[in-house]
Amino acid sequence: MARIFIFCEGQTEETFVREILTDHFARLQIWVYPILLRTGPGGKGGVVSYQSVRKQLVRKCRQDPSAWVTTFIDFYGLPSDFPFSDVTGDPLARVLAAEENLQLDVSEPNFIANFTAHEFEGLLFSKPAAFGLYFSGSEAVKKLQNIRDTFPSPEHINDGKTTAPSKRIQQILRKYDKVLYGSLIALEIGLDAIRKECRRFDSWISKLENLKPF
Repeated sequence: MARIFIFCEGQTEETFVREILTDHFARLQIWVYPILLRTGPGGKGGVVSYQSVRKQLVRKCRQDPSAWVTTFIDFYGLPSDFPFSDVTGDPLARVLAAEENLQLDVSEPNFIANFTAHEFEGLLFSKPAAFGLYFSGSEAVKKLQNIRDTFPSPEHINDGKTTAPSKRIQQILRKYDKVLYGSLIALEIGLDAIRKECRRFDSWISKLENLKPF
């Protein structure tokens, strides 16, 4: 059976892996384990520097060469010391180029680079109506749906400081908190709906589904 360690940027991603992806992959006889990225000796969650992330990835790949290692990290907000922070062009092309550069730089046979385009909240735009379960008022859901309809897909919602998915949600829903609501709304949407709307995310999941044991 294949084993996959998924390095998660924060608690929301970790919960998503534990509550949604674990059961999905278990049905395929693939075992996934979330690992929260460390920010320091006693800190967990977040991406503070590229070298810190790279060190953790390489260490795990070499500690357990019979398992796969991948990442669940937002492309939005990456620290400036990432070696591919100056990639330009189409938004999704930038994410792909960043993944390719990370794959080359880590350069471990059991590593699979992945960035979320452009952040976890982008996935939640797969079904804006799901916000209505936790936030009252249909007007907010309509505004979220209008944002979704402006872009070809949820993953195209850009990564500007005021226009990233999370910023757009917080402008409409002041009480939105990623750790509190992010994974709950994702559970309400469901993995199948997210995969249908978010093709890059679906491609990552498909790649993991087809991994074989070493």
